[in-house]
Order: sequence, then structure tokens, then C-alpha cells
Amino acid sequence: MVDPEAQPGDELGFQIFYLEQDREQAREEDLKYGDMLNLKTYRRAFGRIAAQTAKHVVLQKVQEAERTIVFNEYKDRLTDLVTGVARRFEKGNVIVDLGKAEAILPFREQCPRESYRPGDRVQAFVKDVNRESKGHQIVLSRTDPKFVVKLFEKEVPEIYEGIVKIKAVAREPGERTKLAVTSSDSDVDPVGACVGMKGSRVQAVVQELRGEKIDIIPFSMDLAQYVCAAIAPASVSRVLIDENNHQIELVVPDDQLSLAIGRRGQNVKLASKLLEWNIEIHGEGRIEELKGRLKEVLVKLDGLDESMVEYLFKLGYHSPDNMLNADESELAAIPQMTLDIAQAIQQASYELKLKMKEEALEAARAESEAKSEQESAVEPEAAAETEGETDTADSTEPAEPEADVEVVPAAVTEASDESAPEAGTDTVDPSTETQPTPEDKTEGKSAVDADSGQDAGGED
Repeated sequence: MVDPEAQPGDELGFQIFYLEQDREQAREEDLKYGDMLNLKTYRRAFGRIAAQTAKHVVLQKVQEAERTIVFNEYKDRLTDLVTGVARRFEKGNVIVDLGKAEAILPFREQCPRESYRPGDRVQAFVKDVNRESKGHQIVLSRTDPKFVVKLFEKEVPEIYEGIVKIKAVAREPGERTKLAVTSSDSDVDPVGACVGMKGSRVQAVVQELRGEKIDIIPFSMDLAQYVCAAIAPASVSRVLIDENNHQIELVVPDDQLSLAIGRRGQNVKLASKLLEWNIEIHGEGRIEELKGRLKEVLVKLDGLDESMVEYLFKLGYHSPDNMLNADESELAAIPQMTLDIAQAIQQASYELKLKMKEEALEAARAESEAKSEQESAVEPEAAAETEGETDTADSTEPAEPEADVEVVPAAVTEASDESAPEAGTDTVDPSTETQPTPEDKTEGKSAVDADSGQDAGGED
């Protein structure tokens, strides 16, 4: 018996000797407890390799325990805002120190205009928390649309309390964001609550987003009113909704077309994301052109007159695509319209669409040919100018009449080049023009003196 007073649950300690110099003590332990613990077998197995293995196992268990603690702490903070300090960079990714753990801000989750340095404050959105054995557990994001929502919840008490709700959000990271907001209290203006006094609340969000533009629009159950607010600041003349194809067609004045589309189509793209509908925008001039082309074809059909064609236009069928997207039964349900006439309308619309497509291809081909001819005409002129410059450079007697004759076309060319920007569009920034150096001024003076048949230093 090792310890006669031992009780269930007590721990018994045994000393194990495995080194060569402790052989005598190990033999004594073997005599006492060898039969119970099988010390001879364990002493032979417990060597350097076994000790290293045990060390690695212990370290692995410690790391797993640490990852489990981090996961349990941040799994409930998913989709929350966190603030940390940028520590280091790994292949474009930013490693953020959150205090008790480290997170990663991947390069794809960073806004295009943002850059960081070690020690910078980083506020981001917790996008994912995982328990994988490799890599970072906490993944942050600054490009997710929910990041903007969380920033507004932080700045606007009405959103945090649930009085004002953000119904939809569409975002182009670093460029522009559109938010649709609504209020459960009729006395609270949702847009005004998000903007704040003198724009203080929205400016705080814009500052955190490094100058990203934010459009706040009121949400409406009326789809036509909602899309007009989403396409702002452009004004809309007509709204045509195709529920079957989940598509909205907007007709805007010609002077509002570029404003409605936005730079690189950004405005209409964000509006489409906000509504989750396909949006097409046409100018009034284009619509009138399509109506005229379509009317010429439809009035030739049997059973159709100008009044019926105008009625079709009022219903929104003002283009070949509208006619083709409509169902035959819908067209046949129109007063004084039959199924045969509806089929004839769609056939004529299909032929007109093919004809317009061919015309567009021919116009593009003609434009390409004209451009290539213009380029080919410019090349001989450039070659002639280059040859003239070479002859002038080879001449060693600038005072002879031949040199004067060759200098005159060059002067005319320089004069035409200087007047070219006035005749074209304003595409050159005057502030970016290079100022002539003193050497350039000296060369210009020599050229003028050569044209007048005098040397640069001819006058006393």
C-alpha cells in the first residue's frame, strides 16, 4: 500500500528517474512501485524525442485554448463595429490589434482611397469569425454596405432606438452610397434625423468614410415615387414599370440624361441596387425618335390607324422592345385589338428592331472607316514635316533663300497648332502647360531671326 490514508479523489505523486546518473534511485523506485506503475517500460520510452513531442502537444493545446477563447468572445460581436490599431502589413492586408486579439483587414475589404500606416486608428465592421487552425480568426471589412449602416446607428440615436429604419442600402466603396430610410413615428422626419443639425450627423459618417458621398432618400411603398427619389438629383418625366420582367423604364428630359445616368453609370447602378429592379433610362428625344419610326411601320398594318397607335404609345408601348416584351394576350386585351393584329404588331416590331440594329452597325463601320482614313491622311503629312525638318537640319547655310523657303511652312504649322485649342473643346488645362525655359526662349528668338534673314547677333 502506497498511502494507507488515501481517500478517493486524492492525488498520489511518484518521482520518476530516467537519467543515466540517477540509475540507482530509479532502481529503488522500481522496487517500491514497479509492479503498480510499470516504471521500467515508461522509463525506456521517456527520452528526448518523447519530451519534445510532449512540449509540442502542450503548446498546441494552449494555442487551441486561446483560439477558443477569442472565438467565444467575438462570435457574439459579429456585424459589430470594432476599433483597433494597425500594427503591420502582410501582402497588402492590414493586421489590426484589437487589444485581446488580432484581426485582419484584407486588401479586398479596404476602400480604394484609403491607406494606412503602423499606429493608425482603424474602425471596421466584423464580417466573419472562424475557428480554423490556421490564419486569423477575425476578418474585418470597410467596404461592406452594413458598415455604413452601423456608422449611422452610432451617430443617429433614432436609428439605434428603432424609430428610424434603414430599409435598403447600395454602395460603391470610396465613391458613393445611397440609403433609403423610413420612420415609424409620423412626427420624425427620417431624412432630417439622419442628416442632423446643419448636417453634423451625416458629416461625421462622411469623415469616417474618407469623403465618400452619401445620398439619403425617403423610402416609399409606391414604386414609381421610390424610383424617382432614388434617381435624384435628376428629374423624371415618365415611369414605366414592367412587373413581369422586373424592369423599370424612366423617361427623362434630354438635359437631365447625363445627370440621371451619372459618371460611369454610377447613379443608375446604385438606384438599381437599391430597388433591386433593372432600370433603363432614355431621353425624351430618343423616345420621340422611336415613336416616329414605330408609327411609320404600324400604320401600314391592317386594322390599325393613327389613333390606335397613339393609344398604344400612351399605354407605354413606345419602342420595339416594349412591343416584343409584351404578351400577345395583353395586346389583344386592348380595345379594338385582336390576336392577329397583336401578332402582326410584334412581327413588325421585330423587323424594325433588326433594321435599326443593322443601321447602327453600318454607322459604326462608317465611323471606323472615316477615322482610319483620317489617320492615314495624317501620316503622310507627318512624314513630310519630318523630311522637311531633316533637310533644314542638314543645311549649313541658313541665310540662303532655300532655307527661308523651308522655314515658312514650319512657321505656318506652328501658328495653326497654337490656334487649334481655340477651335476645339476645352480639354487641356492651362495650368498644366509647361512654361518655356530660358534656353527655349533663346532658340525661339534664333528661329525668328533666321526667318527674317538675319543672324541672332546681327543687330548691335
